[in-house]
Amino acid sequence: MTTITDQPGGPSKGQSKDRTAATERPWLAAIKDVLDRPLTSYHILLGATGLLLVLGLLMVLSASSVLSYRANQGNQYAIFYRQLIWVGVGLPMAYVASRMTPRHFRMLAYIALLGSVFMLVLTYVPGLGVGVKGNTNWLNLGGPLQLQPSEFAKLALVMWCADLYARKQKLLTQWKHLLVPMVPVCGLVIALVVGQHDLGTALVLMAVMIGMIWIVGAPTRLFVATIVVVGTIAAYFVTTAQHRMDRLLNFTNPLADPGGVGWQAYHSFYALSTGGWWGVGIGNSRQKWGNLPEAHTDFIFSVIGEELGLIGSLTVLALFLMLAYVGVRIATRNSDPFVRYASAGITVWLMAQTLVNLGAVIGLLPIVGIPLPLLSYGGSALLPTLIAIGMLLSFAKAEPGAQAALKEIRRPRFGWMSSWRTPGRTGRENTRER
Repeated sequence: MTTITDQPGGPSKGQSKDRTAATERPWLAAIKDVLDRPLTSYHILLGATGLLLVLGLLMVLSASSVLSYRANQGNQYAIFYRQLIWVGVGLPMAYVASRMTPRHFRMLAYIALLGSVFMLVLTYVPGLGVGVKGNTNWLNLGGPLQLQPSEFAKLALVMWCADLYARKQKLLTQWKHLLVPMVPVCGLVIALVVGQHDLGTALVLMAVMIGMIWIVGAPTRLFVATIVVVGTIAAYFVTTAQHRMDRLLNFTNPLADPGGVGWQAYHSFYALSTGGWWGVGIGNSRQKWGNLPEAHTDFIFSVIGEELGLIGSLTVLALFLMLAYVGVRIATRNSDPFVRYASAGITVWLMAQTLVNLGAVIGLLPIVGIPLPLLSYGGSALLPTLIAIGMLLSFAKAEPGAQAALKEIRRPRFGWMSSWRTPGRTGRENTRER
């Protein structure tokens, strides 16, 4: 038998590749094989979203039980039932979005933007706009039903900017086409949100605007200049409101006033620190008994850290990292400009909101009061997020080879019929042969 060392001139290039493949670690080869499959993005996105939704329902039930019992005449499940209804409404909407094509989304982009602006304007109408804790950012739709239009504006802006830049694909080398009309329109939406005194949502919208400029490949100077201008505007609005200044100053030393401005941050830290490695157990949180405000909304991650511990917290972070990875993967594996820009824009929006929320919970950022995607209570935030996930699922099915792989998956459902019946024979003849 001839070996590699027996051949003159040493091993050939093909043989070197074979040796490398043979010596590659099996687990690494298995990971590469999974990542190379055409439906990897689809499955990871579906799995991570499903796990976050289930965990969110479980933690909303736990974190809201005490507040719900006090506010709903002894019914500790009232808030959980409302969240369950929102999930029941949002999942069909996500399914419909996953069945749509990029052409459908582009047709709806302008309608979504105009509808969001119209609803934002309605919040300024007396009797329609509802103030909650100093922010007039809720729209009264009659009875107990209220919506927060600024949450829907996030998705609308992403869709509209993606469509705009896709149509201007050949003109994006000129700075004026990068900024006009994108920046004025985004500025109008952000101004309407700031007018509602909702700086947290405005910061996420600013992040979406800056992210879209970066995604389309703006020159470094233009990108940095945009950040400076947006940062200056944000700093101005922070310094013109005393309660925002108090939060900012408290952020530098959250424990300086634990009984006043630092109350929420102090009890968030306490919840996270008492969770340990494995937590105190689901339902056993102490901070949800009234010490931690907004435990089931903006600070639900604190309850997760307390009840599920460091392991549970890291699991949540891993799931969000999976969502970020899938969003970038979908954006880079598609050739359609709209799909690339929309996928990246959705990823920027969800990750920016996640970072701002988690940063406030663990004390790395000031508290601005925005929910954690897919986990916090609230239908206004959940519905557009699920629709965005549905869009990403639709885009994932457009990746190279994904449609063929889906057909292969669906085909075996009725494959038993072809194996049971041979063409030209009756069922009785096939049965006798078996």
